[in-house]
Amino acid sequence: MTIHTVPEAAVRSAEARVAGYDWQALAEEMSGYGCAVMEKLLTPEECREIAGLYPDESHFRSHVHMARHGFGKGEYRYFRYPLPELIGGLRTALYPRLAAVANDWNERMGIAQRYPHEHAAFLKQCHEQGQTRPTPLLLQYGAGDFNCLHQDLYGDLAFPLQVAILLSEPGEDFTGGEFVLTEQRPRMQSRAEVVPLRQGDAVAFAVHNRPVHGSKGSYRVNLRHGVSRLRSGLRHTVGIIFHDAK
Repeated sequence: MTIHTVPEAAVRSAEARVAGYDWQALAEEMSGYGCAVMEKLLTPEECREIAGLYPDESHFRSHVHMARHGFGKGEYRYFRYPLPELIGGLRTALYPRLAAVANDWNERMGIAQRYPHEHAAFLKQCHEQGQTRPTPLLLQYGAGDFNCLHQDLYGDLAFPLQVAILLSEPGEDFTGGEFVLTEQRPRMQSRAEVVPLRQGDAVAFAVHNRPVHGSKGSYRVNLRHGVSRLRSGLRHTVGIIFHDAK
């Protein structure tokens, strides 16, 4: 069993970047609405660098055309290990901040699972359950493409939060293509959250469930996410998922 470590310099750089956000406010936003935006997590140059990896198959373990599987229309590629340093560093640095939110959520929902502070320790748990394939991915949408509402679970062990970073600039590189989060509440109609993003912005959001405070305590709501139809242009997004896949 191999845990692919991220170079220390990349982790330190990502940790300094991540520490610049108000994590108490972000945690409250995630708990209140299921998502929160980190503005300008990446620079325009970094966005172009990551999007530019897409044509080079050497960086990826698989290539998925959404229409073939009923996932929508568009395509994406899963990175192989070792991840690009920028993405691997962010995955390592973001995890402890989100693990604190995830553990709070599980306590409120009466779920016994607790997540270790270090990402490497959590990946070790994934690998012990046979989930060894990396899940960070790079998505590409053209005009008319969209992503159906879904959940990125990939196995029995799933981390409750994930991050998507928009690499393209709305209004310049593409139009349409909004990030959408829906929430299915017990005995109520579903609620939709449309999240406005600019190039380099990241959204952290619930993968599956989150707790909502009710008159009799907290209860679970079910969430799904997707992308609305792209009207024109080309849109790239990088997704950082913290659990590995079977």
